[in-house]
Amino acid sequence: MLEEEYQLDYFKEQGMVRKICKVCGSAFWTRDSAREICGDAPCEPYNFIGDPVFKTHNLDTMREAYLSFFEKQGHTRIERYPVAARWRDDIYLTIASIADFQPFVTSGIVPPPANPLTIAQPCIRLNDLDSVGRSGRHLTTFEMMAHHAFNTPNEEIYWKDRTVELCDQFIASIGGDLNKVTFKESPWIGGGNAGPSVEVLIGGLEIATLVFMSLGRQKTDQPGYDLKGEMYYPMKLRIVDTGYGLERLVWASKGSPTIYDAVFPEMVSHVMGAAGLSHMLDNKEYTKLLSLNAKFAGLMDISGTNLFQLRKKVAAAIDISPEKLDRMITPIEKVYATVDHTRCLAYMLGDCIVPSNVREGYLARLVIRRTLRMMTDLKIEEPLADLIEQQTRIIGMNKFEQDIGVVREIVERETEKYASTLERGTRTVQKIAKTYKAKSQRVPLSEIITLYDSHGIQPEMIKDIAAKEGAVVDLPDNFYSMVADMHSESKAEAEVDTKAKYDERVQGLPPTKKLYYEQSSDIEFEAVVLDFFDGYAVIDQTLFYPEGGGQPADTGTMVSSDSMVRVDDVIKVGEVILHHISGGVLQRGDRVKGMIDEERRWSLMRHHTATHIILHAAKEVLGAHIHQAGAQKGSESSRMDLRHFKHITPDELRRIETAANRMIMASQPVDISTMDRTKAEQKYGFSLYQGGVPPGRDIRIVKVAGDIEACAGTHCRSTGEVGVIKIIRVEHIQDGIERIEFTAGVAAVYYMQHLEQIVTSSAEVLSVQPDNLPATVTRFFSEWKDQRKEIERMSAKVVELEMQSLVSESMGGIPVVIKRIDLPQKELAQLATSVSEKGGVALLAGVGETVRVVLASGEPRVNAGDIIGQVCSLLGGKGGGKPTMAQGGGPDANQVDLALKVGRERIIAALQG
Repeated sequence: MLEEEYQLDYFKEQGMVRKICKVCGSAFWTRDSAREICGDAPCEPYNFIGDPVFKTHNLDTMREAYLSFFEKQGHTRIERYPVAARWRDDIYLTIASIADFQPFVTSGIVPPPANPLTIAQPCIRLNDLDSVGRSGRHLTTFEMMAHHAFNTPNEEIYWKDRTVELCDQFIASIGGDLNKVTFKESPWIGGGNAGPSVEVLIGGLEIATLVFMSLGRQKTDQPGYDLKGEMYYPMKLRIVDTGYGLERLVWASKGSPTIYDAVFPEMVSHVMGAAGLSHMLDNKEYTKLLSLNAKFAGLMDISGTNLFQLRKKVAAAIDISPEKLDRMITPIEKVYATVDHTRCLAYMLGDCIVPSNVREGYLARLVIRRTLRMMTDLKIEEPLADLIEQQTRIIGMNKFEQDIGVVREIVERETEKYASTLERGTRTVQKIAKTYKAKSQRVPLSEIITLYDSHGIQPEMIKDIAAKEGAVVDLPDNFYSMVADMHSESKAEAEVDTKAKYDERVQGLPPTKKLYYEQSSDIEFEAVVLDFFDGYAVIDQTLFYPEGGGQPADTGTMVSSDSMVRVDDVIKVGEVILHHISGGVLQRGDRVKGMIDEERRWSLMRHHTATHIILHAAKEVLGAHIHQAGAQKGSESSRMDLRHFKHITPDELRRIETAANRMIMASQPVDISTMDRTKAEQKYGFSLYQGGVPPGRDIRIVKVAGDIEACAGTHCRSTGEVGVIKIIRVEHIQDGIERIEFTAGVAAVYYMQHLEQIVTSSAEVLSVQPDNLPATVTRFFSEWKDQRKEIERMSAKVVELEMQSLVSESMGGIPVVIKRIDLPQKELAQLATSVSEKGGVALLAGVGETVRVVLASGEPRVNAGDIIGQVCSLLGGKGGGKPTMAQGGGPDANQVDLALKVGRERIIAALQG
């Protein structure tokens, strides 16, 4: 990026000089004219370990020092966003503070919640998962403290000089020596944006990045820049995007051997004790070892095979073998990783992520199972749920939406699932390992990923079991980071937009006035036809709701002076609504009267409003984590998919239904308004986005009985207009997803009448009152089971008697029985087997509603499977089986004698052949 981007007045006023690092060649700014190195690792090793560069702080005091400093500098402090990025449809987890404001604020569609602002945003990044614990510095969860300013052509908040000045002032406020600070030029590119940035370095550690987001991929009338082969153009909005690492600042203020000792002192001590490693805490040899490890790790990329190189460097420095070092340090690394992961899980589960096999739930399960594996290796018997609860209490119970009791239940269930996976997985891996060993091939990475994704089998377990089978596994050190990276972003397949072909046609048409929002209870309206093409009519205003958000389109009729047509589908292209008609045509300029199908409209409104009510009722009964994973509204019934960590029980379902109907009886008004997106998010949170994230600056907010969502559908005017809700069933459709099917309004009445008719008819069959039906059915069922047992006992007796009376004939010295015995298939098979077990052949047929045939052979020359087909074909049926036992049958009882005769001939021929 152009050098002039970094020629700041502030740098010059402070007497800083621009230099080129003699190690990496990067440009940097410094107050120390003698400095020759940029100050970044690996050019400069960590020199703050054992020699802190700031006044001592813990997480809470450093966070407050930062936020209060920027508040005094005119910034508004805003609350953190959840770690589940529910306002985004491209990523699942919040990975940076700027992610809070993408895409709508950064693109200029909506204003920021404050300008300028400051925030301490917990972020989760799993792309370095395998380095956590090993490097001394990597974390899965970190707090990105930031101050942001959004500059528009009409309002300049501040830009580069003030940003760097504020950074200097903050560093000085926490005791940093500004003469030791360097600002390294580092152009930034990401997420379709770019701009100059500087990395802020002290003691060999990067503590902040100051990004000046000013370029975008969208072409403008200004000259562009070629960055890594892509063209970027100046944006109207220029954004100050800073990121200060809270944990790194605390680490540099304490100078401890690792970042984990600095930020998790209580939990590191606790987990070391649980792992029986407390004696290491005061061991000076280990302290030296960990310090060296962190220093050397700071100088290199330790992903993949580089970990071994790190081990060699540290081992050489303290004069021990890499193998001994590995044995010494690995348990401590697992303690550090366990502590880090449990904090990550406290945020994930506390912010209502439900572990599953998809989206953010997949990532939560990945971290849970990796933690459980490490705890097993460390022989920690304390439940994972206890460690997560301790982390939650340290962070602050009031910082999370989810109840800690629900968090514990989720973790306990995940622990049970993990244990059952280990049991099932052994056999699966053994089979695969044997297959690859037989082919003299290594078990490939693709196979390991499939075993992990589809069966939940840990890679370490795969490696251990495969080794016992003599197979070699291709397992990289960064397996978890790689898998997490694969699942961290939404990769929705591109759908064919069937409406795109109409984009150009409707471009010149005005937006259609949406009467279905203004007059949702009306059923008639008048309009003017603006265009007619491909069977679609565009009119200036409409009551017809277009399909969208899981709600089907309205149907009805349109009448002009010349014709009456049927509206059978309605779609929305941009802001223009197209009505598909049949049974006639309309002309441009026609005045029409539209009439929607009233009963269908009301049924759809009731079902859509009921969806909101059931969602709120489910949250009341099941917990704050309940989030809609999908919905489909219909006129007869609807369904809603909910994210939940276990099957919904019949009792819970009844409670949800009862709570929903209480909300209906309260007849609360349904409130609908349009709000600025940012204000709506600040007021109601991100549970607004249950059915996806709508575009635009303003969003339509629908409040139904405590449920508040961004929703574009049609709704009743009050909950009372829904009438009644009846839940039909609940279905477990995939891991972590429960589907509730329900019906509402008149459709619910029809459904309940149908159920009542079933009960009445059943009672009449049994000649009892409906109230006595359960007891009667239970009695009949018990009697039926008793009678079935008696029948089975009698059948066994019959078989025993038949066996005693069974007479065989000798064919070439082989005992053969060919006979009709009217017994069930099971008993016929028992009889036939009693003959074949003695080396004989038995062909038996029994007649009932159909003919049953069994052929058992203890003589190799008689292949039962070959003969049975011809026998059964004479009965009009089919048969098949093995050479020793074959079964079949057919409907034609008149041909039993012929079938047995032909069977006899085939058996004789086989014995003589």
